[in-house]
Amino acid sequence: MKINTFFAVPALVLASQFVNAQSATQKLNPIVESFVNETNNHSQLEDMAFELLDGIGPRLVGTPEMQKSNEWTANKLKSWGIDATLQQFGTWKGWQRGTTHVDMVYPRVKSLSATQLAWSPSTKKAVEAEVIVLPKVSSKAEFDQWLPSAKGKIVLMAQYQKIGRSDEQIKEFATPELYEKLKAEKEQASKDFRDYVKNIGYDNNTLPEALEKAGAAGIAISNWTGIMGANRIFGAKTSKIPMIDIDIEDYGMLYRMAEKGSKPRIKVEAQSKILPDAKTFNTVGMIKGSEKPNEYVILSAHLDSWDGAQGATDNGTGVLTMLETMRILKKYYPNPKRTIVVGLWGSEEQGLNGSRGFVADNPEIIKGTQAVFNQDNGTGRVVNIAGQGFVKSYDYIGKWLNAVPKNVRDHIKTDFPGMPGGGGSDHASFVAAGVPGFSLGSLNWGYFGYTWHTTKDTYDKIVFDEVKNNVILTATLAYMASEDPEFTSRERRTMPENDKGEIAKWPELKEPRRDSKDYK
Repeated sequence: MKINTFFAVPALVLASQFVNAQSATQKLNPIVESFVNETNNHSQLEDMAFELLDGIGPRLVGTPEMQKSNEWTANKLKSWGIDATLQQFGTWKGWQRGTTHVDMVYPRVKSLSATQLAWSPSTKKAVEAEVIVLPKVSSKAEFDQWLPSAKGKIVLMAQYQKIGRSDEQIKEFATPELYEKLKAEKEQASKDFRDYVKNIGYDNNTLPEALEKAGAAGIAISNWTGIMGANRIFGAKTSKIPMIDIDIEDYGMLYRMAEKGSKPRIKVEAQSKILPDAKTFNTVGMIKGSEKPNEYVILSAHLDSWDGAQGATDNGTGVLTMLETMRILKKYYPNPKRTIVVGLWGSEEQGLNGSRGFVADNPEIIKGTQAVFNQDNGTGRVVNIAGQGFVKSYDYIGKWLNAVPKNVRDHIKTDFPGMPGGGGSDHASFVAAGVPGFSLGSLNWGYFGYTWHTTKDTYDKIVFDEVKNNVILTATLAYMASEDPEFTSRERRTMPENDKGEIAKWPELKEPRRDSKDYK
């Protein structure tokens, strides 16, 4: 076995080589060069990732862990001499995850791989019940007639997956004919299940409510991503009975047993806690501007996450990028021309609530915002920046990018003026208000299939070299936006026609959801 000696080279030497190579091809602004040196020689990314992801863990809105993350980020900023506050924008139902044990106890004993859904009620004491599947009916009347049969049972509510292998693996090993056959069968099965749910007159929100009302002892789903080992974890749709997600392998076994009459029984113990409503906060830090303190450059990332794992790439990496950027700016650019703000938003996952709250509650900052740089889609290096529909965005983004180290800049594709972001992440909250807010779009590294909202979004999925790339980019863009002698134009593009021949509209400015009342 040949040992790869590359990784034995000291990091300091590599960093120095990087800077020297950079200097040979591009004359960097001295401050930008200091950003590069600091990022590569004295990074705090891994230590901060350990503290945030392993130490605090997932950051579901309304949980004590979300509160801890707000306090941790504010204290981290203060430790670097940056003013930081927690700005409340609302409240949310309080909840805390506890231990969860799910075991099959009949017809044999097996511990199952399962996760309690967010905000699911606890079991108080273990619930043991027979597992059943949804009935083979074709109308709401037939289904409603069956509903009383769910009383005292744990209902498997998700689609059964016949094959638990990823599409990529099937394509790699199957013959072309077999691949097309299996692909068609999978697509048909998904269509059949969608049609079934539609025909019985329910949806993902109302079906759990109906089963709970009918007296079901619990509900189990399997929200499989299509990649082996990764399930998505969202919120429970029940208020009194537990709702759990079971990995595809165990879910499929239970489904087959129930369908074939083996009457499997499982035992569920979920020790979560319902807590009083919790205050919801954004962490906001500021480095005051020396010449134009009432104009602002905003660094943006959402701090909250779903809680099936650690929220590492959604959006721990964005938070780490912005924190490290602020640390470096404070060290090497302590007296910016404009005020530099970092906003670490809460409750993004429930509808951009934190950033919408900030926009609504800080009109003077919004009025004076030069640019917003938001990062939210995983650990990869930034490869896309679009103009978000602002006519003159090319003029200033292009100018600012020219100061970015070439090896960072060369990965990036731009689109000007682009279309305004209507949702998806927090830059959209600013764009809707007419503020130039830009998404730093990352190379996905399997983000949407493997880590986005899944049980696998953990520390080990972070590629820190890629995150360092993004720190250098963000620090440089913030520096250039702060130093730019001109205030950015907010002129909007002429909107094109959509597929229906209608003129597309600029995204609507929306109020945040201030509490969890009626949230589903």
